[in-house]
Amino acid sequence: MKRLSLILLCLVGLSLVAAPLWAQNRGTKKEAEAMVKKAVAAIKADGREKAFAAIDDPKGPFRDRDLYVVVYDLQGKCLAHGANSKQIGKDLIGLRDPDGKFFVKERVELAKTHDSFWQDYKFINPMTKLIEPKSMYMEKVGDILVGCGIYKP
Repeated sequence: MKRLSLILLCLVGLSLVAAPLWAQNRGTKKEAEAMVKKAVAAIKADGREKAFAAIDDPKGPFRDRDLYVVVYDLQGKCLAHGANSKQIGKDLIGLRDPDGKFFVKERVELAKTHDSFWQDYKFINPMTKLIEPKSMYMEKVGDILVGCGIYKP
């Protein structure tokens, strides 16, 4: 019994230490916006093909901790994805989060009236593999949407 109590005490202590460290490793809103602006600049300077290849590269310049860039067309088709290459080329307009929210459809709708915006939904964090609340910053660039999101604590 004493051994179990000691193990539980150690686990609680570790969680108290690990939680603040994990929070420090999360991307910030400012960093997400900067990454989108960097991706937009790359698309304009290097062209879509080269920029999308860099965005898709998990070890490339558009991936940092839990931050990664995504690109959609205005019909909801994924053109580039820094965390899940399986989504590239797929029509994701009908994709829902765990609460049933059509988050890609909402993005496309928001892009009709906003050149940039933040959007809230839930998604799997590639670092924790858990579904977490997320905020995505998107910028419309011609006929595409470029985004990067943060996972909320």
